[in-house]
Amino acid sequence: MQRRQFIRYTSIGVLSFVSMGKPSRVLAQKISNSGILIQYLGHTCFLLTGGGMRILINPFRAIGCTQGYILPKVEADLVLISSQLWDEGAAENLPGNPKILYQPGVYEINGFQLQGISVPHDRKGGVQFGTNVVWRWNQAGLKILHLGGAAAPIELEQKILMGTPDVAFIPVGGGLKAYNPEEAKQAMEVLNPRIMIPTQYLTAAADKKACDIVGVDQFLALVEGMNIRKINNNQLRVQAQDLPQKGTLIRVLDSQKVIKS
Repeated sequence: MQRRQFIRYTSIGVLSFVSMGKPSRVLAQKISNSGILIQYLGHTCFLLTGGGMRILINPFRAIGCTQGYILPKVEADLVLISSQLWDEGAAENLPGNPKILYQPGVYEINGFQLQGISVPHDRKGGVQFGTNVVWRWNQAGLKILHLGGAAAPIELEQKILMGTPDVAFIPVGGGLKAYNPEEAKQAMEVLNPRIMIPTQYLTAAADKKACDIVGVDQFLALVEGMNIRKINNNQLRVQAQDLPQKGTLIRVLDSQKVIKS
C-alpha cells in the first residue's frame, strides 16, 4: 500500500485539486459522445471507462461471497472504495499507481468532480459494520451513483445529495450489510434512476457456507413488469441517447464472465 496515493478527507465540502491531465476540448467532446463502458468484475466491483477516465469501484479479495471471482487486477486512473471490508475495499497490488479515494468528501480532479456520501453499512446505524461511502460523479455526460453496501433507508438529506442518477448501482442481495430485495426496490423508487444495475447478490462465485446473500432473481421478481434485461456479457456501453425519457431500465450483467473456470 506504500506506493498508493490515498486522498483522504473527513469533511464534506472540502475540495481536493489533483492533477491527472486534461483532454483537449475536441477530444473531451468526442469521448463524451461515446458514453461509458461499464464492466462488471464481480460483487460490487465495476470498471467504468469513458470521458477520459478509468474508474474502478470496490476491488475485493477472494473470500466468502467473492471467493470464486477473478481478482479485479485492472488498470485504472482512479479507485473508489465504499468501505475497507475485504469484499469492497481491497486496493492493494493493483497495476499502475492509481489515485484512491475511500473517505466521504467532495473532490475535484481537473474539473472532474466526485462526492462521497456517508451512510450506514448496516441496519443499526453503522454499529456493526461502520460507514459505507456512496459515490456520486459525472462521467462522459452521465450522472453515476454507486451505493456500495448501503443498508439503511435513504433519508431526505441523502437523497438531495445523491440526486437523480442516470445510472445507479444498487445492492440487492441482502445479508447483514446491504439492501435485501425489498429494500433495494424501495431505494430504486426513491432515486428513480434511468438505468439501474443490481449488485452484491449471490452467484456461483460464492463460498455458500460463508455468504448470506440471495440471488438477483428474488429482486427481479419484485419488479416484474419493468423493463428488465439480462445481458449475456459482463460489459454494457451506455450513451446519453440510450437513456429512457421515463421510467427505469434494469440491466443485469453476466457474472459467469468473471468467475474462475
